[in-house]
Amino acid sequence: MRYLFAIIFSVVSLCASAQDETTAVVANTVKFGYISYRQVFQEMPEHAIAAKQIEDLKAKYEEEAKRVEDEFNNKYEEFLDTQSDLPKSILQKRQGELQELLAKNIEFKAESRRLLAQAEKDAYAPLHAKLQQILKVVGQEDGYAFIINIDDNACPFINPEMGTDVTKVVIKLLQELQ
Repeated sequence: MRYLFAIIFSVVSLCASAQDETTAVVANTVKFGYISYRQVFQEMPEHAIAAKQIEDLKAKYEEEAKRVEDEFNNKYEEFLDTQSDLPKSILQKRQGELQELLAKNIEFKAESRRLLAQAEKDAYAPLHAKLQQILKVVGQEDGYAFIINIDDNACPFINPEMGTDVTKVVIKLLQELQ
């Protein structure tokens, strides 16, 4: 029984040693890059143009929301001023109109948020595609197995001896394409 235990222990030790060597070889051959995607994205010249378009659209939606809100407030104030003089049927009719107007205002705000989100997605889609293409080129030219996005503390530690920060390289390539 002792011999069997000794043999099993030896085999396990050899397997662990071989695995450590394999891991060391793989670690020495795998190259990767890392990038602040957000920083690169915001430095793209097209980003400022798209952001301006989105801000303009947002301002138009906010202006319309303010107009509708003011209209509702004026009607509500008028209702409060005259409600004591109104017959019950007219009072109920006006209350219904105010409730309907309020519901439409809420619906408009929700729809405008959805439309703004879609407009932002559509405006930035070509920029994301362009950046993805550049990352692919950098990854292939420099022989990286992958490029990690380090934004939002997604990767709290990267050993600089094992990975390369490609943020500045990508920014430079983007500038050269302009």
